Amino acid sequence: MTALAALLRQRIAATGPLTVADYVAECLWHPTHGYYSTRDPLGAAGDFTTAPEISQMFGELVGLCLAQAWLEQGAPAPFALVELGPGRGTLMADLWRATARVPGFHAAARLVLVESSRPLRALQAQALPTAAPKWVDSADDLPDLPVFAIANEFFDALPIRQYLCTPEGWRERMVGLQDGALSFGLSPPVPCPDPRFAADPPGTLVETCPAALPVLRALATRMQRRGAAIVIDYGGWRSQGDTLQALRAHRMEPPLASPGQADLTAHVDFEALALATRLPHTRLTLQGDLLRALGIDARADRLAAGLAGSALQSHRAAWHRLTHASEMGSLFKAVAIHAPGTLPPPGFAP
Repeated sequence: MTALAALLRQRIAATGPLTVADYVAECLWHPTHGYYSTRDPLGAAGDFTTAPEISQMFGELVGLCLAQAWLEQGAPAPFALVELGPGRGTLMADLWRATARVPGFHAAARLVLVESSRPLRALQAQALPTAAPKWVDSADDLPDLPVFAIANEFFDALPIRQYLCTPEGWRERMVGLQDGALSFGLSPPVPCPDPRFAADPPGTLVETCPAALPVLRALATRMQRRGAAIVIDYGGWRSQGDTLQALRAHRMEPPLASPGQADLTAHVDFEALALATRLPHTRLTLQGDLLRALGIDARADRLAAGLAGSALQSHRAAWHRLTHASEMGSLFKAVAIHAPGTLPPPGFAP
C-alpha cells in the first residue's frame, strides 16, 4: 500500500467517499505524496513520453504555426506566449528556437509557463536559459495581454467527474471503501451532469471536467480581440464511456492500484472545451494530418539529409510515430480556438 493510499483510506473512513475528481487531484497533486509533486514523469525512466520528447519537429512546427497566426492578426505587441503544462520545457525550447527568425516575435513575446510542479519548473528553466520565462500556478494569473497558447497533453491530466445513467436517474461514480480497500461505488441520484447527455439511455457513463472551465475562461478573456490557442491531446469530439486510466512505468494498471505512484489521465472532450470558450473554434483535426499540413514531411526530409546509420533510423521512427495512423497520428487530435473575426491558425480547417 502506498503512503497516499493509507491517507485516502483514513479520509474516506472519516468523511465519506470521494468524487473521482477529488481522488485524481489527490493522486496527482498531494503536496507530499502526489505524482506530479514528487518526480519528473517523462521519458524512458518515467511513466510516459510526449510528442515533444520524441522529435524536435513537433515543437518547431507548432511554434511556427502560432507565429504565423500572430503575424496574420497584426503582430500585437506585447503578447503572452503561453504553454499550459510545459513538462520538461522541450516543446517550448524547440518552439523558441524555431521562431527566432520571425520578425519581431521574440521582442514582442512575454513567455509565460503555467506550471505548479516545482521539479518540472526547474527542468523548464534549464531548457530555456535565454528565454526569460515567467511561471504562474494557474491560467487566472496570466497577464492581461493577447494570448497565443499551446496546450499539449494538458487537459487529459485534469481531474474528471464520472456519472452513470441508471434506471433511477443519474448517479455519480465515487471512490469509497470495500472491505478496507479503495473501491468504486455510486452516489444517490443527482441531476443530469450535462444537457448534451440528457437523452442518453441507462447504462451510459459520461465524464465532465470542471477543472478545465476556469482555464478556458481565463484564455478566452484574453483572446476577445486577438489571440489563438492550440489544444493537442487524446480524446474525441464528444467523449463518452469510462476513460480514466493509470500509467506506471509505461504500463497500464487499475486507477485505484497505486495512488500517487501512477499517472492518471482521461480522454479529452474537445466539444466541451470548445463550447466553454464561446469563441470561434476549428474542426477537430488528427495530429498526423495537422503536422503534415504544417510541413512535417519536408522538415523530416531536410533533417534526414544530415543523418546516417542509427541516427537516421531513430529520426525516421520518430516521424512515423508522430504522424502514422497506427501510432500517435490518429490517437491524438487537435483543435484551435481563436479570437472573433480572425482566421484559424495554419493547418486547421474552420
